[in-house]
Amino acid sequence: MKKIIATENAPKAVGPYSQAIEVNGTLYVSGQIPVVPADGSIPETIEEQTRQSLKNIGAILSEAGLSYNDVVKTTVLLDDIANFKAMNGVYAEFFVEDKPARACYQVAALPLGVKVEIEAIAVR
Repeated sequence: MKKIIATENAPKAVGPYSQAIEVNGTLYVSGQIPVVPADGSIPETIEEQTRQSLKNIGAILSEAGLSYNDVVKTTVLLDDIANFKAMNGVYAEFFVEDKPARACYQVAALPLGVKVEIEAIAVR
């Protein structure tokens, strides 16, 4: 059974997609960019942007009754791979215990000119 997950505590989808979909106990969280849901602002630094993207993921996880500890896989997209170390430092604050599998790529550009986008998969 497929269930749409949506929360006002994360940015609304900017296209024809859902914030997350849960199927048979697995939650697929769409890529989250660092938009602050309260006012639509975007932080400036890679550290602040990583933190906001992960907070957005956390809000979606919470809406689904899950937490960062339930995340099994993430994909991180960076506009510049030189930001890998700085992103990694913030990322490690959110995934402390059982760290998920992860892929990280540099891409040509991201929506709204942001520096980072992160998607996640979590399981119950």
